[in-house]
Amino acid sequence: MGDVEYQQCSKTVMDTIADPNITFDKQGISNYWFDYQELAKKILIHGEAGKQKWLDAITLLKKEGQDKKYDCIIGVSGGVDSTYVAYIVKEAKLRPLVVHFDNGWNSEIAVQNINKIIDYLDADLYTLVIDWEEFRDLQRAYIKAGVIDIEALTDHAIIGTLYRLAAKHQVKYVISGSNIETEGVLPNAWIFPKMDSINIKDIHAQFGKVKLKTFPFFSVLKKQYYLKFKKLNFISPINFAPYNKEKVKAIISEEIGWQDYGGKHHESVFTKFYQNYILPTKFKVDKRKAHLSNLICSGQLTKAEALKELELPLYDPTELVQDKEYVVKKLGFTIEEFDQLMQEQPRSHYDFECEGPIEKHYTWLKPIKKAYKKLV
Repeated sequence: MGDVEYQQCSKTVMDTIADPNITFDKQGISNYWFDYQELAKKILIHGEAGKQKWLDAITLLKKEGQDKKYDCIIGVSGGVDSTYVAYIVKEAKLRPLVVHFDNGWNSEIAVQNINKIIDYLDADLYTLVIDWEEFRDLQRAYIKAGVIDIEALTDHAIIGTLYRLAAKHQVKYVISGSNIETEGVLPNAWIFPKMDSINIKDIHAQFGKVKLKTFPFFSVLKKQYYLKFKKLNFISPINFAPYNKEKVKAIISEEIGWQDYGGKHHESVFTKFYQNYILPTKFKVDKRKAHLSNLICSGQLTKAEALKELELPLYDPTELVQDKEYVVKKLGFTIEEFDQLMQEQPRSHYDFECEGPIEKHYTWLKPIKKAYKKLV
C-alpha cells in the first residue's frame, strides 16, 4: 500500500487497502459509489420499460429460432445467477441449449444444482469436460507466475465454448447471468481481460510443462469473426428488473430445488479457496469488500450490515485446513511449495505478452483494414 493513508468510502466498504488508486470526493464518497450510479443509469432498465425490453427480446428470439432446435444458449454453474437465468428462460418458454464447463472443481452441491436445472428445463445439456492434466498445468503456471486473475482461465474457456456452440447451432443469442446489481463494483487491479489468449499462452510457455492440445483457446481474430460476421449477441435479462439476491435465492429454491453452497461463487471448490485464501494471502485482496459494496450500492444491504459481515473470518479454521490440503494436493504442489509461492511477490499480467490490437498478431490484416476503412 506504500505511503497511501488509510481511508474508507463513506458510502461503501471499499477502501485504500482494496484499491490504493481509489479516489474520494470532499464528503469521503469513493469513485466506486459514483461509478455504480453511472453504470446503473446506463444499463439498468426497470419497471414497465424493463418488462417491455424483455418481452421484445423474447419475441425476437422465438422468431429467429422458430426453424431451429434452440433459440438461445445459457451457461450454468449451479450458482445463483445462472440458476435464476434458467428460471427466467423457463418462464419465457424459450428453448435453450444449456452449457456447463467442467474444469474438475465442481462442488457436490453445484453438481446437484445443475442436475436440478436440467430436470426443471427439460433441456439438452452440453458439458465441456476439460482435459484435467492440461487445465491443472495452466492453473499451476498462473500460481507460479504470481498473477492475480487465475479464474481468467475458466472464464476464457467458457466464453469461447459459448461462441463456438452458438455458431455450430446457428443461435445468435446467449442469455447471460451477468448483472450490475451484484457485480458492478470491482477494481480493475483484481482482474484481467478474460479473452486474452496471448497472455495465457505466454504465462504457460514460461511456467507450464504439459503440451496444450485440447484447451479451447479463443483468439482475438476468432472473437472478432464471431461478433462481426456471426452477429452473436449477449442478453442480460437480470438487468431488466430489480435483482434482490435473497429473494432470488428463495425463488430458485422453491421452483427448482436449488441448494445454497455458501459464499459468492463457492459452487466451485477452487474459486472458494482462491477468493478466501489465495487472494487475501498473496494479493491482500478481500473480495467481500467489492461484493458487499455492490449490495450497498444497489440498496440490498446497509453499510453497518456489510461491516459486520467483514468482521467474520473468511474461512472456518477447520474447513480451511481441509480445503487447503485438498486443493494443494490436487494441483500437484506440496504444502511447503505452495506456501512459498504465496509469499513471493505478485506479478502483473502485463509483465507477460498481451493481446493488444488485432493487427499486432495478424500483420496481414493491416492492408485489409485500411481498405475497409476507405470503403466505409
